[in-house]
Amino acid sequence: MMPNIKIIDVHKRFGDVVALNGVTLDVRDGEYVCIIGPSGSGKSTLLKIIAGILKPDKGEIYFDDSLVNDIPIDKRGIGLVMQDILLFPHLNVWENITYSPLVRGLSPLLVDELGNEVIGYLDLALDKRMYPDELSRGAQQKVAIARALTAGPKILLLDEPLGSLDAQTAKEFRYELRRLVKDLKLTAIHITHNQEEAMSIADKVVVLRKGRIEQVGTPLELYTSPKTPFVCRFIGGEANFFEGSIESREGLNAIIKLKGGTLLRTQTDIPSGARVVVALRPEDISLTRRNNASFPGFNSLEGIIEEVHFLGPYLRYVVDTEEGLVIVRAKRSARFMKGEEVTLSFNVFHIFPYPKEGLRKAIAYE
Repeated sequence: MMPNIKIIDVHKRFGDVVALNGVTLDVRDGEYVCIIGPSGSGKSTLLKIIAGILKPDKGEIYFDDSLVNDIPIDKRGIGLVMQDILLFPHLNVWENITYSPLVRGLSPLLVDELGNEVIGYLDLALDKRMYPDELSRGAQQKVAIARALTAGPKILLLDEPLGSLDAQTAKEFRYELRRLVKDLKLTAIHITHNQEEAMSIADKVVVLRKGRIEQVGTPLELYTSPKTPFVCRFIGGEANFFEGSIESREGLNAIIKLKGGTLLRTQTDIPSGARVVVALRPEDISLTRRNNASFPGFNSLEGIIEEVHFLGPYLRYVVDTEEGLVIVRAKRSARFMKGEEVTLSFNVFHIFPYPKEGLRKAIAYE
């Protein structure tokens, strides 16, 4: 059994900079958890506190029921892998991988058995006599992970482990990494700035912003049910935001009127008259050529194509509408040209109470 990790009300400051501000999080035995957020959100600080590299100013870290705040890093039973690949340059592949069991005093037979087992898990087809500077970045990172695993960790902590790899290698390696963690029944906490990476391999994703947790959930939950405008913008990288108010309601059925006069029909428990923010993902919008004989109904806009960008399987359109510029992502099967008049239709969107700090600050990365 691997330990459950409990992080309770953790705070950390560096001078006037608040790195973590009351972070509470549960990571269950065997989970693969990814922590994402903008630069400076506190991701690496949180990982270093879990590892024991840093101490929290306030708060507690538990592995199962054991408080580990004062337990040194080498006694916590963790494997740590960083973006900067910290291999011993004067040791070859085999010597790097078996360094930990050797210094722990295991017998040569056990060292050989453990080293070869880890190499097999990682499918490391390398000459064991090669030195780090003779390896590709991807191979170096595999050796670094192998070295972390031979320490016999219960928890694998990964700080941007794929950040120094080229895009294709990183994409392939992310799935190997998840398979490895699951096969070895480890608990993993993986810090990344790459949300696609996190969404594709995590059991649970934590979104950090300004030292606080914005939302925790499965990748699907974060995408389909964002709790804040920031999460809606951050997960997916782009979203359209409109300001409006609840025009009328009957039970949960409500009519929203946007600033430009567009009417939306939806369900919400936000009271009548309240200001709201409506978030609309680019991929949830359908485009059709405008029919001048008809008028837009509920949940639709009219506009003119301003820009067209090619994104492989998708086309990205920027459409000028009465509610401002709207970004649309559409499959290449329906192509529109710059200057065409179009109707934008949508039934999936997210509604939030208008934030106290204003919309711009609520969705800002910094």
